[in-house]
Amino acid sequence: MESQMGLIEKSFDGRFSNWIREALDELPDNFTITDPSISGHPIVFASRGFLKMSGYSKNEVIGKNGRIFQGPRTDRRSIMEIREAIREEKTIQINLLNYRKDGTPFWMLFNLSPVVSKEDGKVTHFLAVQVPISRKIRTAGNGYGRNGCSYVDEGSGLQEIMFGSCRREVCTDSVVEVGRIHMLNSFVDSETRGLGAEELCEASDMEKQKAAKAVNNILSMLTHYSELTGRLVCGKRCCSVRISPLGSSLIISLGRIKQSFVLIDANLHDMPIVYASDAFLKMTGAQ
Repeated sequence: MESQMGLIEKSFDGRFSNWIREALDELPDNFTITDPSISGHPIVFASRGFLKMSGYSKNEVIGKNGRIFQGPRTDRRSIMEIREAIREEKTIQINLLNYRKDGTPFWMLFNLSPVVSKEDGKVTHFLAVQVPISRKIRTAGNGYGRNGCSYVDEGSGLQEIMFGSCRREVCTDSVVEVGRIHMLNSFVDSETRGLGAEELCEASDMEKQKAAKAVNNILSMLTHYSELTGRLVCGKRCCSVRISPLGSSLIISLGRIKQSFVLIDANLHDMPIVYASDAFLKMTGAQ
């Protein structure tokens, strides 16, 4: 039986040219690539930018599931949305609180996109681009950020400390020593342990554009290097194989409705019809 690491290497090297890793490492973006066909949906590639941002080494990340970056204040609802997007094989963009290796929480814009085989329309990998959120949000008079974020103004003696679901402004007359920061971090963490996960940092338009640009660049590179092996991929279902975006249970439920109607998918090019009721087909004479 082939080992897990053997499957991971085959997953990437078998689909793309041997030069793909070196080319991807030249990109400045923070991203990971995962393979849903391997047990545990492991990471098969992590960019240098992502490793630097997260504090992990390549050996600590490859073969692991993305849940290793979650922590106590990671929003469970956001995780469920990501899992649903994976099940439905669709793109999702969401603000997410993750944790570095040293336990430091940080907000990021998480953009997940499927990588699709042109041959049969199946999803071969998922591309996850992570853009750190640096948007400065004004805080209320009590020092807590409206969206779980605060800001730094070193010139006025205010120092920013990230606490995941909140931030607090700390007045200092001089540079705060690392030991004092750790003590204050523990103190505020105990105060904010019960804060709701709905207090989110919002990504700016510039950060959203940065994520979209990174996704396009990486998908273009994956497409190019897959051409060299003859196993082409793309970022959309661009093959001739027709895949129903509706689940079998939903189709059964829709089939019980006697009215004439159709469903379209506004997320796809030209908004194609993805379901037509029997009454509609009978009325129009379509097969």
